Amino acid sequence: MELQGNGFLLRAWQQGDEASLQKHADNPKVSAFLRDRFPYPYTMEDALFWVNLAQNQQPLTNFAIVINGEACGGIGVELFTDESRITAEIGYWLGEEHWGKGLATAAVKLVTTYAFEHFSLLRLEAGVYNRNTASIRVLEKAGYIQEAVLRRSVIKNGEVMDKYMYAIFKDEQLNSQDA
Repeated sequence: MELQGNGFLLRAWQQGDEASLQKHADNPKVSAFLRDRFPYPYTMEDALFWVNLAQNQQPLTNFAIVINGEACGGIGVELFTDESRITAEIGYWLGEEHWGKGLATAAVKLVTTYAFEHFSLLRLEAGVYNRNTASIRVLEKAGYIQEAVLRRSVIKNGEVMDKYMYAIFKDEQLNSQDA
């Protein structure tokens, strides 16, 4: 499964992605607003672990963002279960040298469409820390709407921050594509 974007490709993680993954992920600016499970420093062992975990994933929910043949970021959805099985969370990151080019927004749009087409979802959501203004813009440009502010709900690198909850619904996403 591959999703072609303008200037990038989304595909499954594969053996050989480790060096470029480690290169782009090992940046404190990249990990600054990601969950603690995304480590910094990002070592080759971290890259080997992730590629091994993600490469044979079924169903495919995590994609490498590939630019010029190099894995420069990642995007995926975490499917919820039980009574929340109609919802998934989308998350993404991109190497700093590719920031500000619209690639993250385009990738979010592609994966949003993919998720609604391939899973029995009605809702995709994303939590973003209030200081991550670039990611807020990505979500808003991709059609996500802010639903809530979870005040003082996260701590990252010793700083307590608010988390903004964004969401998009399947019927709204389909309607925006028709417009």
